[in-house]
Amino acid sequence: MKKLPAKFAPWIMPLMLSGIMSAIISFINIVKALGFVDGLFTIWLQAWGLSWLVAYPVVLMVLPIVKWIMGKIIETPTAGKPT
Repeated sequence: MKKLPAKFAPWIMPLMLSGIMSAIISFINIVKALGFVDGLFTIWLQAWGLSWLVAYPVVLMVLPIVKWIMGKIIETPTAGKPT
């Protein structure tokens, strides 16, 4: 399988992360609200689609802020310095 160039990583990683997280959270919320009802899969797919549509741009906007915060609270190892 041909791999995408590394330059796409800043777009693909948030896409996958937002997809997985929104899938899990939307499923939990749907089951909590409705229980295991007939048509659960269809209801969940619709909820997930909307969730992912919102989650991906939010992750793209929030990620730089999270990276900045992480830079403030996590020590970055330097070359030759023991970790």
